[in-house]
Amino acid sequence: MPSRKFADGEVVRGRWPGSSLYYEVEILSHNGKSQLYTVKYKDGTELELKENDIKERFILSQEGSYMSTQYSLRPRREEIKLKEIDSKEEKLITKGPSSLRTFEMTTPQRKDLEFGGVPGVSLIMLGLPVFLFLLLLMCKQNDPSLLNFPPPVSALYDLWETRVCGVYLLWFFVQALFYLLPIGKVVEGTPLTDGRRLKYRLNGFYAFILTSIAIGMSLFWGVDLHYVYEHFLQFALAATVFSVVLSIYLYARSWKASRDELSPASSGNAVYDFFIGRELNPRIGTFDLKYFCELRPGLIGWVVINLVMLLAEMKVQKRAAPSLAMILVNSFQLLYVVDALWNEEALLTTMDIIHDGFGFMLAFGDLVWVPFVYSLQAFYLVSHPHDMSWPVASLIIALKLCGYVIFRCANSQKNAFRKNPTDPKLAHLKTIHTSTGKNLLVSGWWGFVRHPNYLGDLIMALAWSLPCGFNHILPYFYVIYFTVLLVHREARDEHHCRKKYGLAWERYCQRVPCRIFPYIY
Repeated sequence: MPSRKFADGEVVRGRWPGSSLYYEVEILSHNGKSQLYTVKYKDGTELELKENDIKERFILSQEGSYMSTQYSLRPRREEIKLKEIDSKEEKLITKGPSSLRTFEMTTPQRKDLEFGGVPGVSLIMLGLPVFLFLLLLMCKQNDPSLLNFPPPVSALYDLWETRVCGVYLLWFFVQALFYLLPIGKVVEGTPLTDGRRLKYRLNGFYAFILTSIAIGMSLFWGVDLHYVYEHFLQFALAATVFSVVLSIYLYARSWKASRDELSPASSGNAVYDFFIGRELNPRIGTFDLKYFCELRPGLIGWVVINLVMLLAEMKVQKRAAPSLAMILVNSFQLLYVVDALWNEEALLTTMDIIHDGFGFMLAFGDLVWVPFVYSLQAFYLVSHPHDMSWPVASLIIALKLCGYVIFRCANSQKNAFRKNPTDPKLAHLKTIHTSTGKNLLVSGWWGFVRHPNYLGDLIMALAWSLPCGFNHILPYFYVIYFTVLLVHREARDEHHCRKKYGLAWERYCQRVPCRIFPYIY
């Protein structure tokens, strides 16, 4: 077998197909049979190249001469010739597509800003905390109808309590301690722009088990969890303040990060970058702040809050057992959280991890919005009981299971295909080949609609709300909000995929015309 010239991870120059231009690329892998190298360009494009389409990369030494990255010695005449060639290529490159300008990487590229740009993100950052407290205050009203909106707003000094802040910090740091435990397997994330793969320890499910044991022991020792219900607004404020402080820290530390460590979503605008996050993977040693916050304090906290609301319902309504509606809400959402923690590795390929930085958007979303808004149905049922029959409950359970099957099967099929596209179990699936070397699924769940996982998510969200009845629209806020969120996220996915896959994505859209809802959207 012929020996290979370039090693995996080596940064070289690769010819762009159909042109005479060479750009900086990273060697990802080498196929011994076809003798083709899989390389990755600066803009993220992955292609297969022949060895004679790859050149060594030459860098300018302190003496001003060009030196090979493999440190091979060349006559002075060759160095001068290579310098002239690279000078010509540099002029051509600056005239080429902006996505391939490797000589313009020292300054941020202009890009279209999402979420309505600076005005949009400013409104989101100011409006979401206010809207959160209005929702929670409405839940405490006897008649939380739209006619009684906005509810009476409590004074700010009534919402702040130092002891509550201390309890919240204790919760956060206990979860951080569980995250640092050396249990669970270690896996690698997707390749970064510099070719590195960060390592992640998958122990979220173990953290959930330890948390459950700790909560169970607290109940056994007589700890009054009703305190959380009585000070629910204060806990929400403490989490909000903490997320803002964390966002400020993340933005400040991002200025020490190298360019390769910045998020592809960052723009150079201070307000927008504070929201979207400048640094892609902020870490303190091996402690990954974004990855930790995505699944731990907020998601596990959501389950704990639901349990608190179940106990509060029994105490407030003087019940010997929780209502069937409360049991369904707790069970449905518990299954969702356990599923996310059990399939923790799937998080590493999501847009949150590979594209968005860690700023206010994810900090507030993970630490505040998820635990305090997603538990809205349970919080609502404490003060607004709803009795339901078993036949109705059975229909809601069937709807929940239907959504879960779609959600889990679609995600499992996608993750299996990403891990090993050549898996014999996936041989029956049809694909479309792209210029990046990757394939797009056009059959199975992903031939039904473009985002079957979103469809399953929305069906489950509806099932969470139905146990609350139809007296008020408030319990259905989550379904309405989640629909808007996923439609917007789908639009972001569409934009990125169209840019990345080009004509192949157009063909995929023709084969699978519906985005989320079959025959509707």
